[in-house]
Amino acid sequence: MQQRSSTVQEPPGAVPAYRPTPPPAWQPRTDPAPLLPDAEPLRVLGTDAAADADPALLLRLYAELIRGRRYNTQATALTKQGRLAVYPSTTGQEACEIAAALALEERDWLFPSYRDTLAAVARGLDPVQALTLLRGDWHTGYDPHEHRIAPLCTPLATQLPHAVGLAHAARLKGDDVIALAMVGDGGTSEGDFHEALNFAAVWKAPVVFFVQNNGFAISVPLAKQTAAPSLAHKAVGYGMPGRLVDGNDAVAVHQVLTEAVARARRGGGPTLVEAVTYRIDAHTNADDATRYRAAGEVETWRAHDPILLLERELTERGLLDEDTRSAAAEAAETMAADLRERMNADPVLDPMDLFSHVYAEQTAQLREQAAQLRAELDAEGEA
Repeated sequence: MQQRSSTVQEPPGAVPAYRPTPPPAWQPRTDPAPLLPDAEPLRVLGTDAAADADPALLLRLYAELIRGRRYNTQATALTKQGRLAVYPSTTGQEACEIAAALALEERDWLFPSYRDTLAAVARGLDPVQALTLLRGDWHTGYDPHEHRIAPLCTPLATQLPHAVGLAHAARLKGDDVIALAMVGDGGTSEGDFHEALNFAAVWKAPVVFFVQNNGFAISVPLAKQTAAPSLAHKAVGYGMPGRLVDGNDAVAVHQVLTEAVARARRGGGPTLVEAVTYRIDAHTNADDATRYRAAGEVETWRAHDPILLLERELTERGLLDEDTRSAAAEAAETMAADLRERMNADPVLDPMDLFSHVYAEQTAQLREQAAQLRAELDAEGEA
């Protein structure tokens, strides 16, 4: 059989067809391998690496976890008493909240989501001020500049571009400041997440993105949000390293965040950290989590409770005795009693606060509105 020639024959007088020369082999600008997270979340507690953990750090983490758990239960109780409009609990996620606060220096900035009041408290914010916004009272409830804590962010992920902007501006000014931005797994589905990571990587901004993957965006499980192997794997698409950590292992979370902060401070740019944890309580007190998850799933995660994991390590090393337990519990109860007493007092509300903290210098329209309200209030007082 005669074989057909592989050479294309051009008809007489025809213009030869364009046949491009293959370009040189493409080379990536950055080797993606070092950016990829480990296949399994990093764990320290229960491994040989735990022996190297600083005892002072372990005890501090324990005391903060006990206080954090009590804070969550007390804030939840306040919603049932009508003293809080809503409370998004972090019960089961306390290791993430505490580690985020402790990984930062005083000069650094924390950018929390609405669920991260415990992180703000662990950073030194008055618990009452941390809950003021959720009470429906007085703006954000605290001075962000005084505490280096951005306002609690209720819209999903909008705090992330803000963190990048502050971190980039700090670097341009020569300020040694890192921004740590916290977000839930649901927030990674927002456009602000993409924009923040893209700009941060291009600018090499000194910012750490900390995703608390607690399994659900309200009732939507993670599998219905993304097909990525992990949220940490998303980092490689932006040109930054991704880290995957057991979010209930307080020591491991603290280690990973501390390393990411140090890398940013050295000029290494941003890092995306995913902590795999679980939301034991419902999304908020207004949610019924039994509609979308089984009780057995929750109980499985209770066995991986961050306090239990740390207590086991402390006990095995002979660092946790009855006096240490009692001191941590008493400090937590003192905090809860003070929070309960002050939150049970009716706030003194001033309608004129509506016009405070809107602009550094009030506009003519705001001054006009304020004068109108003042006149109405004075008229009511004279009636």
